[in-house]
Amino acid sequence: MAIGKRIRTLRMERGLSLTELANRAGVAKSYISSVEREIQLNPSIQFLSKISSVLNVSVEKLINDNNDSTELVDSEWLALAKEAMESGISKEQFKQFLEFQKWQKTHK
Repeated sequence: MAIGKRIRTLRMERGLSLTELANRAGVAKSYISSVEREIQLNPSIQFLSKISSVLNVSVEKLINDNNDSTELVDSEWLALAKEAMESGISKEQFKQFLEFQKWQKTHK
């Protein structure tokens, strides 16, 4: 199941309208709608963090479908990602850092 469908399912299970979820999470209702309808396929970690907090689930639960065969991210990685997010590092900056690390390994 896609992230948007999981968000919609959890929102409905909790009896929340799009407006209620948007107001509680501090995000635009139209953006939540576009995620739920799978128009927006790559929501930010900040968005997922806000939504998961209101829905009272972990970001991991939004990202990973229990039926997926993908490995679960261990708690240390989640803590590092959360720390990076809270420090204000953008996804683009994080991607650049990873690319630099890969480049360093190939040029040693």
